[in-house]
Amino acid sequence: MKVIILENLRSLHNVGSILRTADGAGWDKVYLTGYTGCPPDRRIEKVSLGAEEFLAWEHNPEPLDCVTKLKADGFKILALEQTSQSVDLLNYHNEDQNIALIVGNEVEGVSQELLKECDEHLEIPMRGQKGSLNVSIATGVALYQL
Repeated sequence: MKVIILENLRSLHNVGSILRTADGAGWDKVYLTGYTGCPPDRRIEKVSLGAEEFLAWEHNPEPLDCVTKLKADGFKILALEQTSQSVDLLNYHNEDQNIALIVGNEVEGVSQELLKECDEHLEIPMRGQKGSLNVSIATGVALYQL
């Protein structure tokens, strides 16, 4: 099973985009944690085009509780984040059946609290002048690569 954990995303357009991309990429579920917005909301639905109707999702106000439960259920926990421990997503090969990918806040990224719980940190190689991508674009790259 492949699941995504969205930690404190501010933009409802990003949430809608990630729901739509997760459905398209064949992921199983999205956990909307912290203050991440949830359907029904017209701003999410405008971008998701109804993906929230086909893709399982769940709101959990406590991101750490969500990660702890998934770990206890045998999920390998991955963070999409640039850290000193990050490995290149494009060279990463996953052998695990159950993975959970954490995607963090648009400004702050994945919290230190959740990074400590991760089995791996993954990053997208950046070759231009900007050091990062929009969270929904980065998530899309990761969902298809994984």
